[in-house]
Amino acid sequence: MDFENYNVEIKAKCSSPVEIRKILANENAEFKGKLNQIDTYFNVNTGRLKLRETDEENHLIHYNRPDREEPKISEFGLYKTQGTMLKELLVKALGVLTIVDKNREIYLINNIKFHIDEVKGLGSFVEIEAMGNGNSDRSKLLEQCKYYIKLLRIKDHELLPFSYSDMIADNNVNNN
Repeated sequence: MDFENYNVEIKAKCSSPVEIRKILANENAEFKGKLNQIDTYFNVNTGRLKLRETDEENHLIHYNRPDREEPKISEFGLYKTQGTMLKELLVKALGVLTIVDKNREIYLINNIKFHIDEVKGLGSFVEIEAMGNGNSDRSKLLEQCKYYIKLLRIKDHELLPFSYSDMIADNNVNNN
């Protein structure tokens, strides 16, 4: 499956969300809000498939992303959903791999999204996503991501190669 949507992203352990907020404020990042997200990951053969549920809207998201610490390209497909029927069908057809429950703060600078996440059972994290589409220069997105890694003072050892779902599964964290 070819996706037209992609981003260059990193995820890192965050020892000081307060410091990240200060840096983003100094950069005039636009605060987009706070929300609770419940991501239900399903068993699939390729990539990752999750149903993201919030108070505002729900999305079914399939994505492919390599597991490595440095900035990586994530290609994804996004489908807005309504109601509970789809989730019930996916649970029956594919089975649940894991559930990620997180509180997320969202900030924006141009095409760059910043997330400060508090993940139940895992702790605090920061994500940087340089958003692109079919017309974007991927090398420019990579450079943007690297710039903000340095600006936010993220150390190499804080960069994480895996998704929250992988970390929860590996730690046997129960989110139910």
